[in-house]
Amino acid sequence: MLWFSTMTSDDPYKTLGVPKTATPEEIKKAYRKLAKTLHPDLHPDDPDKQEEFQAVSAAHDLLGDPEKRRRFDAGEIDASGQERPQRQYYHQYSGQDGAGRYDQAGDFARGFSTGSEEDLSDLFSDLFGRRQGTGARQFHARGGDLRYQLNIDFMDAARGGKRTVTMPDGRSIEITIPAGVRDGQTLRLRGKGAPGMGQGAPGDALVAISVSPHPVFERDGADIEIELPITFDEAVLGAKVDVPTLSGNVAMTIPQGASSGQRLRLKGRGIVTGGSAGDQFVRLKIVLPKSIDDEMRSLAENWRSASGFDPRKDLRRKT
Repeated sequence: MLWFSTMTSDDPYKTLGVPKTATPEEIKKAYRKLAKTLHPDLHPDDPDKQEEFQAVSAAHDLLGDPEKRRRFDAGEIDASGQERPQRQYYHQYSGQDGAGRYDQAGDFARGFSTGSEEDLSDLFSDLFGRRQGTGARQFHARGGDLRYQLNIDFMDAARGGKRTVTMPDGRSIEITIPAGVRDGQTLRLRGKGAPGMGQGAPGDALVAISVSPHPVFERDGADIEIELPITFDEAVLGAKVDVPTLSGNVAMTIPQGASSGQRLRLKGRGIVTGGSAGDQFVRLKIVLPKSIDDEMRSLAENWRSASGFDPRKDLRRKT
């Protein structure tokens, strides 16, 4: 969904549930916690949850950027990242006298030391052009760039795709999302910005990408990492299990004697960028049932009495 200022909370700190003194790490932690519980994949038929998720993403986009956060705290921009009206007025008119505020050509001309009125006329003719058959000058200027924010889900960012979005002026445009686009990356859509003046070309649309976190996958550059729960017997005896990847489930072998925290690699199953693919790392986590039956308890007691294994021996030696 493409985000504009009318869709953002007035206080991003309240949206994330953090104080204004929160550290960047606390902001990121709060965002990840909320995003995992509100992710649209978990609430496909709940528009309220989806709206909360979008508000949380927009708040993190602002507070997660040190410069945006500084400007918001200083009152220079609002919660959507747009200049506050009084700041726009200040930037447009500060430093100009009463006449110069409405005379762009005069203001521009005063920046040059040409020495004569004839030189100025030639200068403006070269810069702005003349209408055919008349001496009247016509102003040509490129249109301004327009900035937007687009929230996309993790899988669209990883695999790429196309999105059709509606701009504030009612135009619909198709955005190609390149595979591997990163959170915070800006896409430039040439010629989709504000119209130019005279024969000036239109500006560009600059679309800042905000990538929603995924409940399972985590990204590190071109690599992907997941945490895979395994059972006690799979860890001891080894097993072949299905593992989710960006392109679907694949079979992976769990070695005998696997431990929690052990990382296994699926080569080439990461993000594809520039013709090469990263890897997927699978972090094992041994999970026991919530209720331990008598057979498992007896097995553990017999093993404890017969085994001299001490997994903390090296830890004690190092400390």
